[in-house]
Amino acid sequence: MTAIRTEHLTHTYSVGTPFQKVAVEDVSIAIGEGEYVGVIGHTGSGKSTLIQHLNGLLAPTSGKVYIGEQDLWADKSKLRSFRFAVGLVFQYPEYQLFGETVYSDIAFGPTNMGLPPDEVDTRVRQAARFVGLSDDKLQKSPFELSGGQKRRVAIAGVLAMDPKVLILDEPTAGLDPKGRDKILGEIREYHQEKKNTVLLVSHSMEDIAKNATMALVMNQSRLFCYDRVEEVFGRGAELARMGLTVPQVSRVFLDLASRGLDVDARVYTVEAAAEQIIAKAAGKGVAK
Repeated sequence: MTAIRTEHLTHTYSVGTPFQKVAVEDVSIAIGEGEYVGVIGHTGSGKSTLIQHLNGLLAPTSGKVYIGEQDLWADKSKLRSFRFAVGLVFQYPEYQLFGETVYSDIAFGPTNMGLPPDEVDTRVRQAARFVGLSDDKLQKSPFELSGGQKRRVAIAGVLAMDPKVLILDEPTAGLDPKGRDKILGEIREYHQEKKNTVLLVSHSMEDIAKNATMALVMNQSRLFCYDRVEEVFGRGAELARMGLTVPQVSRVFLDLASRGLDVDARVYTVEAAAEQIIAKAAGKGVAK
């Protein structure tokens, strides 16, 4: 089943003015239910504009966006329900916190969905658990928390709406390595437990390699490719020409393959690289 689909999606800013600019051009893609998709592209490639179409924050200049099999813009009165179904976490979402307590901030979304108080409570506590917030934090002011904890409160506010699709735009921006790994680990656990569709926008190829199973690459406003992560990172030379880099371990194996060594250049994790090396050392050939 398809979670999100676009057909010839195009978006142009400032139409009819000297500042007119095509940000997304003729993008057609189908993202399956339950996929974990890494969205990558250089600055200005169109990836942020693309994801803002997926829950109706931006309307296409032309083309279609479908959530499941429903046209997102066929009936504008249904936009609100689509925005609950497709949760979008912006960069630095902690700047949008406003509740007196962590609990009230997380509860804002499900409350506005019209859910009964007991269901709201269940969702708040489940979302807090997903992002590693203990019960004692729920009655604190979000502004008493650390930067990483604030980020997790903001993410929990989206998770509490139980979206079928979760989109995160650089969710670890500005965090130290420990905080980044913690949040990415929590998102990975959320995906594994809920089986929902996740789209992660990131400049870190290592983060995409560790977490995503599919990769969507934007380049100069157009879709370059949408494929399994190993296939995308196996095209390292093409990505480099766009100003993107593949994970370090991929670069090593791409170089080895270019030198004529019998290795599978689609490696993108240290674990897969170790398997190949062990297999070669054991005389078993390349581990596919």
